Amino acid sequence: MADRDGEVRWDGLCSRERSARDSAMESIRQAVLKKSEAVAPAKEAASPPASPAAEGLSPPPSGARGGLNEMLARLLMLSKRCPFRDVREKSEAILMSVQELGIRIPRPLGQGPSRFIPEMEIIQVSAEDTHMHALFAESFTTLGHLDNIALVMVFHPQYLESFLKTQHYLLQMDGPLPLHYRHYIGIMAAARHQCSYLVNVHVNCFLHVGGDPKWLNGLENAPQKLQNLGELNKILAHRPWLITKEHIEQLLKTEEHSWSLAELIHAVVLLTHYHSLASFTFGCGINPEIHCDGGHTFRPPSVSGYCICDIANGNHGVYETQGPAANIATTEPFCEVEALMEKLKQLQECRDDVKASQEEKATRFEKEKRESMLVCCSEDEESVPTRDVSRHFEDTSYGYKDFSRHGMQVPTFHVQDYSWEDHGYSLVNRLYPDVGQLIDEKFQIAYNLTYNTMAMHKDVDTSMLRRAIWNYIHCMFGIRYDDYDYGEINQLLDRSFKIYIKTVVCAPEKTTNRMYDSFWRQFKHSEKVHVNLLLIEARMQAELLYALRAITRYMT
Repeated sequence: MADRDGEVRWDGLCSRERSARDSAMESIRQAVLKKSEAVAPAKEAASPPASPAAEGLSPPPSGARGGLNEMLARLLMLSKRCPFRDVREKSEAILMSVQELGIRIPRPLGQGPSRFIPEMEIIQVSAEDTHMHALFAESFTTLGHLDNIALVMVFHPQYLESFLKTQHYLLQMDGPLPLHYRHYIGIMAAARHQCSYLVNVHVNCFLHVGGDPKWLNGLENAPQKLQNLGELNKILAHRPWLITKEHIEQLLKTEEHSWSLAELIHAVVLLTHYHSLASFTFGCGINPEIHCDGGHTFRPPSVSGYCICDIANGNHGVYETQGPAANIATTEPFCEVEALMEKLKQLQECRDDVKASQEEKATRFEKEKRESMLVCCSEDEESVPTRDVSRHFEDTSYGYKDFSRHGMQVPTFHVQDYSWEDHGYSLVNRLYPDVGQLIDEKFQIAYNLTYNTMAMHKDVDTSMLRRAIWNYIHCMFGIRYDDYDYGEINQLLDRSFKIYIKTVVCAPEKTTNRMYDSFWRQFKHSEKVHVNLLLIEARMQAELLYALRAITRYMT
């Protein structure tokens, strides 16, 4: 795992052995100081030593820096995000040594892993909890860094463990696709939602595993085989109900550029994984990684602590939490939670007393499906600007469209006819062994996860609420459970919550801090993160159902 400049190796830091990390840190220290001394400003004998906070400190000149800035950014990330204390402390010491040479060192932009969740409420990397530390260490040793997604997901350790295991298998374990293809497909999928956070992460990973930098200039520079995947990527991300067996046939029968069935299953799982992860990234306001574009700056902080470069990097959103919206939860009455508790109680009593007929259930599904079309995704101008990543995909105007608008009718997808449990799971497991099991475990954990709490209340059965959220998302995609009474959805999900759900699932790039704050205002951040886990897993399953059904129809 050599660094691309050929001089520094960072892989030793991922070792669980202290001695290996010590050796790696010493090599890194020597390489960084050598580069720093080569570009450090000359010091006059009479001049006093530079103050660490001096305005005169400057970043290395662009012509001579030779990758130093990238190395310093990586050290900044390690000093803040490495679960191993020895690496954090030594990384900070190296940065201080560079600063003493008169070279400006980077500082983080933003305030923690999420723009929506105060940093003080997120579990710290330095936490002493044994289970948390083990999870953080597993993520770090696997990926080479502890990303902001994991730091937010760790509100729910059981889910994070399953998520990390699945993602590691998809990206790094034996499988039908070569490693650089996997990361490029991740880039293609994330770019459909303009998710520069995930694009940046996988651009780095793509180059790290030997991917051709030319492919990053645009999809037209990638192999024809990957270009052919663009249509499936587009439809899966925005209108999965339109996927047919003809789309599958085109990919499998394109002569020298054809995909095998196993490769296609791997690609479909990656596409759906990263479409959904883009939803989580925007839904939880994930900030750029410290060492990536937009995660750090070499500019000094302004006197007010607010630097104009933060706006240019899309980080102005972090200051929204200081405004009135951040305090909504403390100023509003607690009636919202009480009302939801009462509705749950009433629905449970009614369910026990009166069962809706199949005709009534069908009517209520169609009604909810029609009403879901009237829920508009947010057009809030507050949404954080992202870098243009459109070169990684084609047909940039193609987006989510409600499937029954303008008189166009798409048949309802009956889960009883094709389900994940009875059909999709076995197909994936047969063509890409063990992955069906991993995905299924992740679905089950997200769907069944509960602490039997609701805001300040304990011993609450939340199963009805969780099912309403899951089934509402599938309803937006035309997927119906014949045994479910869709009348429950309108009882349990209010309009602001529906807007948030539809935006995060269908147009995540439009999600804003205001929208996040506006639903479930008395609930904890951990509960809102749990909502996002339900959203991304329900979305992934919906996309998979349509894609796998089309593959099954092609095979039969």
